[in-house]
Amino acid sequence: MASTADFKNGLVLQIDGQLWQIIEFQHVKPGKGPAFVRTKLKNVLSGKVVDKTYNAGVKVETATVDRRDATYLYRDGSDFVFMDSQDYEQHPLSEALVGNASSFLLESMPVQIAFHDSAPLYLELPTTVELVVTHTETRHQDIERLLAALREIRDLSQALDDSPAAPAAPAAPPQPPPPPGGGPDGPRPPDAVLPPTPPPPSQPGRP
Repeated sequence: MASTADFKNGLVLQIDGQLWQIIEFQHVKPGKGPAFVRTKLKNVLSGKVVDKTYNAGVKVETATVDRRDATYLYRDGSDFVFMDSQDYEQHPLSEALVGNASSFLLESMPVQIAFHDSAPLYLELPTTVELVVTHTETRHQDIERLLAALREIRDLSQALDDSPAAPAAPAAPPQPPPPPGGGPDGPRPPDAVLPPTPPPPSQPGRP
């Protein structure tokens, strides 16, 4: 038995003779009324997901689930054969139990198998795997388009190299230097010098 304070993701509950795994939970303390816990449960065998609410502190019945490390060996008809990493015992799992994980299984891949009362419940794949790409296939049409584009680039480059260079524009004739001492109209004449003004003639009879 366990209480809602013991809830955690992965905990398996036994409800009405079926096994349900907690995949999500949230403790709620409203301003009015008692506290409660919202949960999202997944049926271990069918994979069905339901929402269920518990009052805080209520007791629930848990199921003992033994998770064992194993290694995928091979496929035998509709079964997938795994080897226990501790006692090296082989466990054939049906295609229905493996589910969508069958699309990602590789030989010698480490996995975890959950057991209840010595019966396998479900399979868990590793979170990350390292794969090496050894071969890729490229469509023939993609290769042809790539080659055609390369040929166009080559032809354009050759056309630019073979085209004659445009003649250079003739240079402008040199301009004659301006005449010394002035602008373009010629030398500026020197300033005229006026003779001194003579004194006026004296009048007779005046001293």
